[in-house]
Parts: sequence; structure tokens; C-alpha cells
Amino acid sequence: MPVVTVTRRLRFNAAHRIHNPALSDAENTAMFGKCNNPNWHGHNYTLDVSVTGPVDPVSGYVMDLGHLRDLVEREILDKVDHRNLNLDVPFMQGINPTSENLVVAIWNVLSPQVTPARLTRLRLWETEHNFVDYHGESA
Repeated sequence: MPVVTVTRRLRFNAAHRIHNPALSDAENTAMFGKCNNPNWHGHNYTLDVSVTGPVDPVSGYVMDLGHLRDLVEREILDKVDHRNLNLDVPFMQGINPTSENLVVAIWNVLSPQVTPARLTRLRLWETEHNFVDYHGESA
């Protein structure tokens, strides 16, 4: 069977503060600038979820994209949309909510659940100019 990658794009809005409690206020401000605003700031995020697998001979799908949408909405968007990533999101507790850390946390939630396909890439757009990709690799 041919192996194909399909992608679903979803959007959410969330607030956060990039802050490392091990650093002083001055160090945090120097490192993170306006992203360290103690009163938070927000983004209109776009999340591209890519899954790969063989094309099912009966359905013609790698994975039903409606099912993938429902999964991401239930497991991620319902928990992050219009929320504060620092305060309101259980899978982000104790994690500095940079886009890099957020995309890894999202991967950890979704990866075991996309069967029969496999999660192969998450692309998280923080702004129209900045995005991060994660393929499940670790150092």
C-alpha cells in the first residue's frame, strides 16, 4: 500500500507569559523581552497536525480527517483555546510555555491517539511569521 501524509489545520487563541523562575526579573526581561510581560500576552495560534500511514484500500484514507479534527479539538483545543497556558492547561503545568515547549507537550498528548496512522509532524504557528516544527525527536 502507498504511504501518504495528510494534514489537518486548526486554530486557537491563548495567553501566556514566557518566564523562567530560576532567573531574576531583570534576566527574564533581558531574555524574553515583551513576552515576559507579567500581565500576559496572547497569540492566535495555528496548529498543523500531520499523520502518516498506508492508504486504507476500503476507505481510501490514511485517517479520517474529521476524526483527527475531533480528536485534536477534544484533547487540545478544548483545553487551550481562550485559556492561559501558564495557569489553565494541565499538560503545561510547570513548563515554560514557549512555542517549542507547547508543541512537544501537544505531541505527547496526541501521538498515542492517532492510530492507525502515526503522528509525523506538528507545526505550530505562533504568528504569521514564526512557527516551530516537531517530528517527535529527542536529543
